[in-house]
Amino acid sequence: MDLRQLTALVTVAEVGSVTKAARLLHVVQPAVTRQIRTLEAEIGVPLFDRTRQGMIPTAAGEVLVERARRALHELERARTEIGPHPGEVTGIVRVGLLESVIDVLAQPLVAAVTARYPGIELRILTAYSGHLQEWLDSGDIDMSLLYNLADAPALAVVPLLREKLWVVAPPDAGLTPKAAISWEAVLAQPLVLPVTGHGLRALIDQARSSVATQPRIAIQTNSMHLQKKLVLAGHGWTVLPAAGVAADIAAGRLSGAPLTAPEVVRSVVLGLQRGNRTPAPVEAVATELTRLVKALVRSGAWPSARVSAPAPDPSGSAA
Repeated sequence: MDLRQLTALVTVAEVGSVTKAARLLHVVQPAVTRQIRTLEAEIGVPLFDRTRQGMIPTAAGEVLVERARRALHELERARTEIGPHPGEVTGIVRVGLLESVIDVLAQPLVAAVTARYPGIELRILTAYSGHLQEWLDSGDIDMSLLYNLADAPALAVVPLLREKLWVVAPPDAGLTPKAAISWEAVLAQPLVLPVTGHGLRALIDQARSSVATQPRIAIQTNSMHLQKKLVLAGHGWTVLPAAGVAADIAAGRLSGAPLTAPEVVRSVVLGLQRGNRTPAPVEAVATELTRLVKALVRSGAWPSARVSAPAPDPSGSAA
C-alpha cells in the first residue's frame, strides 16, 4: 500500500469515475485502474462496485477511504509544518463555521490569518452545529464554532459569546432592531422554521412553549439561506441568530427585531480536540479567531451579542 494507491482510492471515491480521477491526477486511466486493483488484491476485498452510475465505494471501501483521506491529510500537514521556513508558523488548519455566522466572521477571519500567518492555509467548512461537532469528534476538522455546548469528553470548549435570536420578516413588516417583539405577536404569523431535531429549532420550541398561542408552521427546512428566501417570498416569518441576518436587514432586504417574552439566547463556543499537543498553526488560528470574535462583538459588528466570561486561552484549554 503506497501513497499513489491511497490518493487514487480517495480521488476515485470523490469523483465516482476512474477517467475523471486520472484527469485530476494527471496520469493515464490504466494507471489509476491498476492502483485500485492492486489495492483490492492487497486488502483482499472489493473496494468499489462498478455500476453504470460510476464507481461506488463498497462498505469496506468507505472505511478505507475515510482512513486514507485522514492519513493523506496528516502527511500533507506534516509536509507543510516541517517545510524550509524556520521560525514561521506554517500548516493546514481546518475550521468549522456555523452557517449563521459566515457573513459576519468568515471574511474577517481569512483576512486576519492571512495577514498575520501567511504560511497557514485555511480550509473553512460550514454546516450546522451537530454536523460540525461530528466532524470535530472524528478528526475531520481541527476546530469549530458550536453552540449551546457546555462540555464534551473529547473536546476542549472555549466560551466565546452569547447572542439573542431575532424574528425575521419581509421588509414591509417594518420590524426594527431597536424594538423587541413578543412571541405572542410572532405566533400570530405563519412561520418558516428549521426542521424538527435541529439545534436552533429546539431553542425555538422551548421558548414558544411558554406562550399559549399555537404556532402555524408553514414550512420547515434545514437551510438558513432558504429560510430567508421563503420569508422574502411572503411564506411567513422566521427566527434566526442576529449575525445571520444583520447584513440583510441593514440592506433593507429583510426586517428583523430581537425576541422577547421570552427572550431567546444561544451561547457560541469554540471547540477543539483534546490532546497532548496542539499543533502550532491550530493554536495560532484558535487564538486569532477568539480575538476576532471578541473584537466583532465589542465593535457592534456582531449584533445582539456579548462576550462570554470567562473565556480561557484556547491553547491552554486544548491541552
